[in-house]
Amino acid sequence: MFNIEEELKLLPDKPGVYIMRDKTDNIIYVGKAVVLKNRVKQYFQSSRNHSSKIIQMVENIHHFEYIVTDSEVEALVLECNLIKEHRPKYNTMLKDDKSYPYIRVTVDEAYPRVLFSRDIKRNKSKYFGPYTSSSAVKDILDLLRKLYKIRTCNRNLPKDIGKERPCLYYYMGQCDAPCQGYISKEEYGKNIDQVIEFLSGNYAPVVKMLKERMNEAAESMEYEKAASYRDLLGSVRQIMNKQKITNTDLSDKDIIAFARNKDEAVVQTFFIRGGKLIGRDHFYLTGVEDENDSKVITSFIKQFYAGTPYIPKEIFLETEPEDEEVLSQWLSSKRGQKVYLRVPKKGNKEKLVELAKKNALLILNKDAEKLKREEARTTGALRELADYLDLPLITRIESFDISNTAGFETVGSMVVFENGRAKKSDYRKFKIRSIQGPDDYSAMYEMLTRRFTHGIRELEEMKEKQLDKSLGSFTKYPDLILMDGGKGQVNVALKVLDELKLDIAVCGMVKDNNHRTRGIYYRNEELPIDKSSELFKLITRIQDETHRFAIEYHRSLRKKRQVHSILDDIKGIGPSRRRALMKYFQSLEAIREAKPEELEKVPSMNKSSAKAVYDFFNKPKDQ
Repeated sequence: MFNIEEELKLLPDKPGVYIMRDKTDNIIYVGKAVVLKNRVKQYFQSSRNHSSKIIQMVENIHHFEYIVTDSEVEALVLECNLIKEHRPKYNTMLKDDKSYPYIRVTVDEAYPRVLFSRDIKRNKSKYFGPYTSSSAVKDILDLLRKLYKIRTCNRNLPKDIGKERPCLYYYMGQCDAPCQGYISKEEYGKNIDQVIEFLSGNYAPVVKMLKERMNEAAESMEYEKAASYRDLLGSVRQIMNKQKITNTDLSDKDIIAFARNKDEAVVQTFFIRGGKLIGRDHFYLTGVEDENDSKVITSFIKQFYAGTPYIPKEIFLETEPEDEEVLSQWLSSKRGQKVYLRVPKKGNKEKLVELAKKNALLILNKDAEKLKREEARTTGALRELADYLDLPLITRIESFDISNTAGFETVGSMVVFENGRAKKSDYRKFKIRSIQGPDDYSAMYEMLTRRFTHGIRELEEMKEKQLDKSLGSFTKYPDLILMDGGKGQVNVALKVLDELKLDIAVCGMVKDNNHRTRGIYYRNEELPIDKSSELFKLITRIQDETHRFAIEYHRSLRKKRQVHSILDDIKGIGPSRRRALMKYFQSLEAIREAKPEELEKVPSMNKSSAKAVYDFFNKPKDQ
C-alpha cells in the first residue's frame, strides 16, 4: 500500500522529474524539480497558495514516483519527453502537434539536389525554413526546377553518368541532365549557388534575369516563351510578397506572444530567417486558467521546441519565462550554439512582439465563439452529466451494446468517449462465445467480464514488469459506463463490477417506443433529460455511435458467414480444392454421396484429401 506521508520522507535532495498517478495508475501530472524533496512536498502542504487546478490534481493523486537526474537540464528534457508521450490531464498542454517542412540543399554532393524535408539532420546539407505550408514548399521546389533545372533523381553522380537514359524532367525542360554529362559540374554549381541565394531571400537577380528573357522573347515574337517567363516572374513575386523584410538584422529568430481567455490560450509565432518573415503559425494551449504568464510561455517553449528540429539563434518573448537559464541551456544544446531568450522593451523587435500579440488576440476572439460551442458540447456536457449524477469528475465514458439477429452471430461493441469526443482507437469488438440464441443479458455479462478481467490482467502485468506505459486500452478504466438499455442491462453491469470488486458508476440509456433517447437510468431511478441540453445531445451521440458500431460489426460477420461453405470445415480442403469439388460434382449433396475413388478423380485432389472429405460426411453420428 502506497503511503504518501512515508514516501515524502524518502524523497532525495537532488534534481529530477516527478510523476503523479491516479487510482487507475494513469499519469495525471509530470513536473521537474531542482530539488525533488522540496518541490513534491509543496503539493501536500497547506492548499492556501495552490490554484484550484492544483488542488483538484492533488485530490486525485493516489501515488507518485520520481526519476533522479544529474542536472536540471536533464530533468527538463525528461519532463518534455514524458509530457509529450503521456499528455497528462493537469499539465498545460499544447494541442497542436505540428511538424514543419524545410527545403534541403545537398551541398555535400558533387551535383546537389534540392529536396523537401520534414526534419533537420546533422549533415553537411543546407536547410531553409521552417515553412508553414507543405504546398508552399512544393510550389517553391517546382519553381526552382523550372528556373535552374536542378536534378531530382537519386543517381550517384558522377559515378553513374551515362549509364541510363535521362528522365522525363529533361524532356520537359526542367533538368539539364547532369546524369548524361550535358552540363558541367562548374555550370551546375553556379545554378545551385543561385538557388541558395534565392532561398536566402535575394530575389533581385532572378527578377532581373526573367524580365530580360521575357523582353527578349517578346522582341523576337516568341510570345509563348515570353508568356512562360511572365508566369515564372509572377510566381517569384508571389513568394516575395509572402516574405516581407522585417529589419536589417539578418539573424534567425522566432517571435512568440499569446492571448488567453479562461482555460484556453492562443500562441502566435513568427518565423524570421535571414531578416525576412518566412511564415507564421498559431497554436492552442489548454489548462492555462490558473497559470501565470511566465508559466504559460514556459510550457509552450518546452513542448514546441521539443518537437521542432530547428532552433533559431534568438527567441523574442512578451514575458520572461520560468527557469530562463535552464531553458536557454537546453535550447543551446539542441541547436549546438548559444540560444538567447529575450524580452524586447523598445524598437522594431518590441513592435514585432506586439504584432504577434495582436494576431493571437484576433485569432482568440475569432475562435472564441467556436471554442465556446465546442467546449459546451464536449467537456461542458460532461460537467453537466457529472453534476446530474453527483459524480466528482467524468473524463472517460465506455458504452456497450449487443447485436444479433434472432440469436444468430451474437456480437458486442465497446465505444469510448474521452473529454466528450469519440476515441475510435479505443473501440473494441467482442464475438460472444458462450451464448447460443437471443440472450442479450448473458451476452452482455460475458462481454463486460472479458473487458474488465483483461484490464485487471494487464494492470497486474504492468506492475510486475514495472512498466510506465499501458499495455493496451483495457488498462484505462472509465469514470462512467453507459449501457444501451435500462434497468436489466445496468444490473448486469453492476453484477460484473461487484464480482470483480471494481467501483465504477453505471447508467442505462433508456429509449422511447420510437427508439429515441428518453432519459438515463441511474441508481434504480429513471432520470429525465432536457432534450434541448448539450447533455442530452452528448448521450444521444454516444448511444447512436454505440449502436452503429455494433450493427456494422454484426453485418460484417453476416457477410463473411454467407460466403462460408461447409467444405471449409474439412481439414486439408482450401479454396482451390473447394472450387474444384463444386465444379466437378455441381452440388454439395453429390459430394456428400461420392465414394473416395470418385473424389480422387477431381483435379487437385489426392488420396488423403479424398479420404478427409469422405470421412467428414460419413463419420458415425456419435462422434
